[in-house]
Amino acid sequence: MLADALPLPPPPIQVKQYEGVHRLANGAALYAWDTSGDGEVVVFIHPHSGNHRSWSRQQPVFAKAGYRVIGYSRRGYFGSEIGPVNDHGTEAGDLALLLDSLGIQRVHVVGSAAGGSCALDFTLAFPERTISSVVASSLMSIEEDDYKIASERARPSWFNELPVEAREISASFRALDPDGVKEFLEIYHLNNFGPKKQRVIQGRIAQINWKNLASNQVPMLLMTGGADLYLPPALLRHIIPRIGSAESVIVPDVGHPLFWESPNIFNSTLLEFFARSSGK
Repeated sequence: MLADALPLPPPPIQVKQYEGVHRLANGAALYAWDTSGDGEVVVFIHPHSGNHRSWSRQQPVFAKAGYRVIGYSRRGYFGSEIGPVNDHGTEAGDLALLLDSLGIQRVHVVGSAAGGSCALDFTLAFPERTISSVVASSLMSIEEDDYKIASERARPSWFNELPVEAREISASFRALDPDGVKEFLEIYHLNNFGPKKQRVIQGRIAQINWKNLASNQVPMLLMTGGADLYLPPALLRHIIPRIGSAESVIVPDVGHPLFWESPNIFNSTLLEFFARSSGK
């Protein structure tokens, strides 16, 4: 499986979508877009370096394949409010309430990086609402010492001092798709994080540990890129046997934002996985 040829073409034309702020029952207000329709629902959960604008190369592809596609910004990200200062809630809880506000019961959840932790927490906390789960390029918030130690060795203390494009985007993509890097950074900077605006840290509902991961029965796909510095391929291969009902895919040469650097491979892999998971 080879990565997409670079540079990537411009994003395809987006299908019609309805968008705006949804006030949730817990007081949070999240910005979301929704293509609507009667198909199975796919919810995209963005990484820390993204927001609801991250999915321009996914939205039209999945909508034209017959899915109802939804993307949103988590608390504090572009378009969404920080929420009650005395109760940051949980990301998976916010997602469940967002789906309630839209009248949606069951979904395919797709999360990248930090969004992958949300997708995994939602899967473990609400298996009855999860048709399938895709966790891409994510540390997954696994609460096990052996995993944490191995993960931290991959990212020494100096790692977080690097600019986001060095931490996340592969050297191949930086070399051959400068416009793609520019667009990625423009979306990231929309969040406006800095000294005056910090990321909202939300809790988890489920315990993400080996025991609960092993007992998972929801169809799950774990992905990473061959050049991902957060979830190196060897680490994914090390943990995948410990997760129930899980498949894995590694895309060579691709960095942390797998969905961004290799959208055609990402999209086709997910469509095949969804078809197997839902019997379509």
